Amino acid sequence: MPVQTCGLSHKLLARSAFCAFSGLARDLLPANAARCLLAAGLESKDEAMKKIEAIIKPFKLDEVKEALQEVGLQGITVTEAKGFGRQKGHTELYRGAEYVVDFLPKVKIEIVIGDDMLDKAIDAIRRAAQTGRIGDGKIFVSNIEEAIRIRTGESGIDAI
Repeated sequence: MPVQTCGLSHKLLARSAFCAFSGLARDLLPANAARCLLAAGLESKDEAMKKIEAIIKPFKLDEVKEALQEVGLQGITVTEAKGFGRQKGHTELYRGAEYVVDFLPKVKIEIVIGDDMLDKAIDAIRRAAQTGRIGDGKIFVSNIEEAIRIRTGESGIDAI
């Protein structure tokens, strides 16, 4: 069975593996080499982080925030957003004239967490944001390569 190298040369992969095993700083590795080591089980998953982006209805923000605090999450970033999906928007009447509201007000929540908290966070958001009607929102999950706390220089899971 051929060895998968994630697009890396064998020389670079060998160097990356050496760096991981010899305790050299992770920042010496190219980004995709670190991913390959993680995928191959050569690096610890303790440092794996995820970013959750949730688009929800604005009036559900307090409930979602409280649900996240209950499961032990401390920090979130909230952005006001406008958009539409299947909900498509709606028509309104203003001074006798009908007009279409294409973009509906939404709130975007962003959270960066360790892999160990992912399921708890997703479940908390889904339960708190759900109304059962169209337009409840979406949850997106993506990998985070690195996090660095500006004040102290801490990195990885320690920075979040």
